[in-house]
Amino acid sequence: MAKLIIPNEWWTAPAQSHNNDNTIIVTGRRDMDHIISLGIFNFRIEISWKYSPDEHGMPLLKESQLMEQVTDAILNAFNSDPVAILTGIYTGDGERTLSIYTRSLHIFQRKINDILAPFPTIPISFTAFNDPDWEEYREMRETEIPDE
Repeated sequence: MAKLIIPNEWWTAPAQSHNNDNTIIVTGRRDMDHIISLGIFNFRIEISWKYSPDEHGMPLLKESQLMEQVTDAILNAFNSDPVAILTGIYTGDGERTLSIYTRSLHIFQRKINDILAPFPTIPISFTAFNDPDWEEYREMRETEIPDE
């Protein structure tokens, strides 16, 4: 089987919280149509990380830096072994959520445990969804601001 090439072009746009007027920063991966058409990444995992926000709903510097380190570790691991693909990052209103599509919940669980092992205990929770049509990804793409 040929090596799976995962696009690595991203966009960022502001959105508004459903709960209040806080800004949510949405970062999404572009050009996933080929990956979606393969029909093998049918499960979506949401990793939610609640934090104590600043007055604008954003994480404080120290926690923000740890969030970036964890996100980079996840990206690096799945870029080298594409059993899952990070497709979206939502940050604001006291929570960061990573949206990840995977082929296998069991393999994802083993892999994410390995990825997170070097880090201190972090306040995250996982939710899994059957999303073979990538509905969440398609909805997220609606927030993208097109390039001029």
